[in-house]
Amino acid sequence: MVKTPVIQVVGYQNSGKTLFAEKFIEQATAQDIKVGVIKHHGHGTPDVYDQKKDSGRHRRAGAVVTGVSGGGMISVQATQETEWELEKLVPLYDSFDLDLILVEGFKEERYPKIVLLRDKRDMNLLNKKHVIATILKEVLDVSVDNSYHYDQMNDCIKHVLKDVRGG
Repeated sequence: MVKTPVIQVVGYQNSGKTLFAEKFIEQATAQDIKVGVIKHHGHGTPDVYDQKKDSGRHRRAGAVVTGVSGGGMISVQATQETEWELEKLVPLYDSFDLDLILVEGFKEERYPKIVLLRDKRDMNLLNKKHVIATILKEVLDVSVDNSYHYDQMNDCIKHVLKDVRGG
């Protein structure tokens, strides 16, 4: 059973998910909320390590999980044949001493979601389960609970963080 609250930020490419996540993390951190982030990289394999360093050499030699620890930091990379499922990643993050896990992407998952809409073509995202807030890049002729305009991201974040803190 996962003990750390999980919130998702979902939207299509160029909807502002990463900008929202950055602002969210900054505001949460300012309130002493420890945030872990899981980002779904849906555009091929990300290049996250220098292949010439030791961990890259270990991977090339055949290791499926590599880690580097030092100076109070740990960096782990693991590979498998299929896409990593969020249900496997959340328990891993839950093992850290976090107050919140922020997930960018994984639209189909079951966690509370903040949905970013570019325009009316993205309205199908409102059909996802567990939508707790919506950020709109343009004014839409639709009534949506807890909706904010793109320039009101900070207000949305304050609302969500208030709920996370239980008040």
